[in-house]
Amino acid sequence: MTAHRVVMAVTDDMPIFEAAVPCQVFGVDRPHLADPWYRFAAVPVGNAPVRLSPGFTLAPDARGWSLDEVDTLVVPACTNVHEEPPGELVDVVREAYARGIRILSICSGAFVLAAAGVLDGRRATTHWLHAQELARRHPAVRVDASVLYVEDGGVITSAGTVAGIDACLHVVRVDHGAAVAAELARGLVTPPHRDGAQPQYRRPLPSAPRGDWLAGLMDWADAHLHLPLSAADLAARAHVSVRTVERRFAEALGMSPLRWVLQQRVRRAQQYLETSDRSVGWIAATCGFGGAASLRAHFARIVGMSPSAYRRAFHARADAQPLAG
Repeated sequence: MTAHRVVMAVTDDMPIFEAAVPCQVFGVDRPHLADPWYRFAAVPVGNAPVRLSPGFTLAPDARGWSLDEVDTLVVPACTNVHEEPPGELVDVVREAYARGIRILSICSGAFVLAAAGVLDGRRATTHWLHAQELARRHPAVRVDASVLYVEDGGVITSAGTVAGIDACLHVVRVDHGAAVAAELARGLVTPPHRDGAQPQYRRPLPSAPRGDWLAGLMDWADAHLHLPLSAADLAARAHVSVRTVERRFAEALGMSPLRWVLQQRVRRAQQYLETSDRSVGWIAATCGFGGAASLRAHFARIVGMSPSAYRRAFHARADAQPLAG
């Protein structure tokens, strides 16, 4: 079997974090997961050393490269979304698209794809901070700033930096299966599967100081997911009005308290499915769904597969012990 060839095209002043993500996912050989793994190269466009921000220099690959040898082209980010991307990079993307090569952009890299005309008529995403600018400059692109990543006809765009990890794991999942992607995610200490349709979080989760009543409320709710939790229950626990609870969740997380509770329940169910042999009925009751039918309906809608299919794909080992609690 021939290794799938991934090339990351880079130009001056691209941010190092976005460039590091594909290097870590595709560029580290993992024969224990799949043999062969990917064949990866980070290639300076123009075949001259480029500077990555901050303070890194990437020399040309001495082996050389050609689009004839590329299966997936990665554009890690755009140097400046308010300037036109380098013409040489745009040409590389345009030619790759014409050859039918799969293309992946991370964060503001969507601006390069849009400049090449690759996103015309397609649904695409980028970091929510830049979404309006992308839509303004490229009205033919159907910009969706509410998701982590989008694949439309072999073209993958992702949101902010961390969402680039999700998009790269999506590629691994497509190429090698969900079990391999889940094992890789565990090694990277990242969630095994965040569905592309999951919302981008526009504000950070509440953190220290722990005196913030919302952070304390979220901790309490997370420990009591087995209980029937309503907005009124949360408000009573925090000694505030229902309206105040709803406003604070919307400000901090961009969602209602009940939607957040539902997401926490699904994530807890995912953990049990991955690490235990408990029945779906037991997991449903423990996570606060009430019954297996309710769990199956919400799980399929949010995760995109049934609990049984998720367990088959992501179960860590047959003799796993159930989570405490």
